[in-house]
Amino acid sequence: MEWLGLAGLALVAGVLSAVTGFGGAAILLPALVLLLGPRDAVVCLTVAQLCGNLSRVWFNRADLNWPVVCWFSLGAIPACIAGALLFTTAPLRVLTAVLGAALIGMVVGRRLLRRGYPKLGRRGFTGLGAGVGMISALAGTAGPIAAPFFLGYGLVRGAYIGTEAATAAIMHLVKAAVYGGADAMPLRIVGLGLLLGLVLMAGAYLGKRIVDRTPERLFIILVEAMLIVAGVRLILAA
Repeated sequence: MEWLGLAGLALVAGVLSAVTGFGGAAILLPALVLLLGPRDAVVCLTVAQLCGNLSRVWFNRADLNWPVVCWFSLGAIPACIAGALLFTTAPLRVLTAVLGAALIGMVVGRRLLRRGYPKLGRRGFTGLGAGVGMISALAGTAGPIAAPFFLGYGLVRGAYIGTEAATAAIMHLVKAAVYGGADAMPLRIVGLGLLLGLVLMAGAYLGKRIVDRTPERLFIILVEAMLIVAGVRLILAA
């Protein structure tokens, strides 16, 4: 029943990511930590997100903003490498506390940023990529923090969803390479990540169908509430 529940949560996460552009991976993370522990949870989530983000890139391929993807990746790739190396050596109790703090920080950061979307130029995305890449490598995801910057640049709907997904997919590829090189990717965890990735892809397809007809604000409020609760629980468990 736990695994069926996890699959159902992954389907919801895939739909949510396709509609809002963030939050899907973050709501999966607490459940994975509970079942697998913090280190395997982040590795599994990385594999699953890679599949889910690639599907969102494909479904929105006609609207991608490639210059933004390139400038973001210049900062994200080296930061992901450094963060992933740190992740593979950090004590489990420290990782648990970091994951909890990151979930709460994503909500707080996003709320603060919503007071006025930052207007980054293309080159400004390199610095954003560096910060987001480090957080993503340590906590598994950083979508809620990055989202306002893509929106502030003027990306909407398919362009926003697809461009953000492309940057995320690149980060997950880099992290997976580092985790694999450090022997931090057991085959059973990779297999589970691939299965969850397939469910995320199905959710992304469904989400693409409803993205123009869904009250986004309701989804966002629910996601932020779940992130705060999960973050507090992880910190208390550390």
